[in-house]
Amino acid sequence: MENEKIVNVLNALIVINNDRIEGYETAAAETDETDLKDLFGRLSQTSKMCKTELVEEVHKLGGTPEEGTRVTGKFFRVWMDVKAFLTGKDRVSILKSCEYGENVAAETYKDAIANNLHALTSQEQTMLNAQASLLKTDLNKVIALRDALAVLA
Repeated sequence: MENEKIVNVLNALIVINNDRIEGYETAAAETDETDLKDLFGRLSQTSKMCKTELVEEVHKLGGTPEEGTRVTGKFFRVWMDVKAFLTGKDRVSILKSCEYGENVAAETYKDAIANNLHALTSQEQTMLNAQASLLKTDLNKVIALRDALAVLA
């Protein structure tokens, strides 16, 4: 029963990472701006690495990893905003939408860790905390670029 609960938690994080991967790959394909393509590629890479670790842990626990994304809710709104802003080339708005999505991902990790601390092994806690830290670093990159652009505007 405990493994099933942890598998569900890990699968929720896999879905968040799948959302990030799909969203940032879409955003990279939609923009002609090299620096944004590079940023979106790096953000997508973070989630690919996190997803790989999560999938391995789900397999260790005897579960089946999630493969899909959430096509509704908060992340859908973020990527539709990014797509609209890319069309209008509003870089600050693009980054604000990315920031919103990054905050959703960070909050999901924070909740997953806090709400399941008793059930997670120390190895799982370490992995999730490290991944949450990577996502926080990504968020900080988005904020720094957004702030730098806002100063120039």
